[in-house]
Amino acid sequence: MVKLDGEDPFSLPAEKLAVFRNRKIGFVFQDHCLLPQCTVLENVLIPTLAGGKEAGAIERALGLLEQVGLTARVGHMPSQLSGGEKQRVAIARALIRNPLLLLCDEPTGNLDRKTAESVSALLLDLHGRWSNILIVVTHNSTLAEHFPVQFELAEGRLVTHVRG
Repeated sequence: MVKLDGEDPFSLPAEKLAVFRNRKIGFVFQDHCLLPQCTVLENVLIPTLAGGKEAGAIERALGLLEQVGLTARVGHMPSQLSGGEKQRVAIARALIRNPLLLLCDEPTGNLDRKTAESVSALLLDLHGRWSNILIVVTHNSTLAEHFPVQFELAEGRLVTHVRG
């Protein structure tokens, strides 16, 4: 059984599961999945739209954008951003609800090496500050080395690596 904040998500009906995901889990995808018609700020605020207006959401979004170094890009559209900037917007969006669990699917997969290192450092720094659960799926061995526990699929078997 898996529980997060005392709740078993597998036992929740669809409507409650959607609320659970929105409030307790942040998602960062390989392809940032930003809405092209929305500004940077609007993209970060999207998770707060479900369930009615959220007090302080704009201030929180602006604070997150400052943390990821995008204060000057708040009003820009995704088409005006670099790949690394888009991924940093996606990270801010994933954190807007202060999730207990942050799931990242190849967060550096579409980035050049230098930008991937920057985004990796940002994810690890934010994880250290927020003390949330961070699960990253990656082929990037440099990023994977930063985690004390790693799981690897090797020849059809799940292998656990624990760094001491």
